[in-house]
Amino acid sequence: MTLFSHSRVSLISILGALLIGLGSSQATAQQADQAVKTIASLDVPRYLGTWYEIAKFPNWFQKKCVSNTKAVYTAKPDGNLRVLNSCKTAGGETSEAEGLARQIGAKDSPKLEVRFAPEWLSFLPMVWGDYWVIDIDPQYQVAAVSDPRREYLWVLSRTPQLDPKVYAELLQRLKQQQFDIQKLELTPQKN
Repeated sequence: MTLFSHSRVSLISILGALLIGLGSSQATAQQADQAVKTIASLDVPRYLGTWYEIAKFPNWFQKKCVSNTKAVYTAKPDGNLRVLNSCKTAGGETSEAEGLARQIGAKDSPKLEVRFAPEWLSFLPMVWGDYWVIDIDPQYQVAAVSDPRREYLWVLSRTPQLDPKVYAELLQRLKQQQFDIQKLELTPQKN
């Protein structure tokens, strides 16, 4: 690659990033009156344990996962949460990723940030992803998690299968929050 083409690629990258940033700010302004609403408060000790992924918006970091996706949350002594995600790949192997979740704000805040990057990178804001609990039943058996931009969405359950009526009711609540539920992809949970 010549210096000229490298500079051109850098300039194109910068212009692309600026355009994306402008588009994001316009979208943010248009959705300001339709902000994502979280639950009122999160009882973290009740949230701990295993959650099975029932459905999700497709994303790049779960492309290899074809079934049996779940997350296990455990408390750490410092008040943060250990997150262990796992899934089955097309080859039948189990893929795991260990991360850290931290609450943003009060002890009952439903807004968390999650990091799967190495700890030595934790000072970088870009390695933390928003993890907002936007719906949960009173028994803490079914939950929906997203982010403020509606880029990600996960439907989680304490059991590998979810009652179709409960799922349909949750989808209606997500539609009221302006989520495009047509984008949801069901996650096979096999024995």
